Amino acid sequence: MYLRPYSHPPHVPFVLSSSSSRYATFSDADLLAALRTDDEGGFTEIYQRYCYQLFTLAYRKLNNREVAEELVQDLFENLWNRRASQEIEQLKQYLFSALRYRIINYIKAQQVRAGYELYCRLTGTQADTATEDALAHGELSAALLAGVRKLPTKTREIFQLSRLEQYSVAEISGRVNLSEKTVEYHLTKSLKLLRGYLRDFLVPILLVLCHC
Repeated sequence: MYLRPYSHPPHVPFVLSSSSSRYATFSDADLLAALRTDDEGGFTEIYQRYCYQLFTLAYRKLNNREVAEELVQDLFENLWNRRASQEIEQLKQYLFSALRYRIINYIKAQQVRAGYELYCRLTGTQADTATEDALAHGELSAALLAGVRKLPTKTREIFQLSRLEQYSVAEISGRVNLSEKTVEYHLTKSLKLLRGYLRDFLVPILLVLCHC
């Protein structure tokens, strides 16, 4: 993927516009020592030294400029706010590890949100807190799709037309050449089977969650 030159780093409000040239000659260890003494110039040099590399990593992983900037800004804000308490030995290694952690958490959060929306859309019900906990483990979306695949062929077809493609009962009736009453029967059957499948799936997951 081609990444355009990043001439304007993400904005961190408290970063100075430029750091003294003497900081440019500092080693990472020297910059960490300066950071621990509340030296804003040292912090600015850290920012300028690594901001572009960190942004590039986040952007390539997420393909979202705004989110990449937010994650990098959050990383540097955290570095400054916890400058006196953090025990950092290798600055570059710490920064990239911390950013990867944020990227993973962001991706997981997106998966949870997508899974929750899928659950509500497929079942037409509102998930409870326990179901959201299961979603956080990244399992429910796969279970939903597996459950749909287990439905009888005609029932699955009607279910997908209704819940995924948003066709009305009358429209489905015309598409599959069945009466509206028969379509409703298949929809009721599909929801009953799917809820039963999800219930069987969630029980062991929730037992694990309760002991985490």
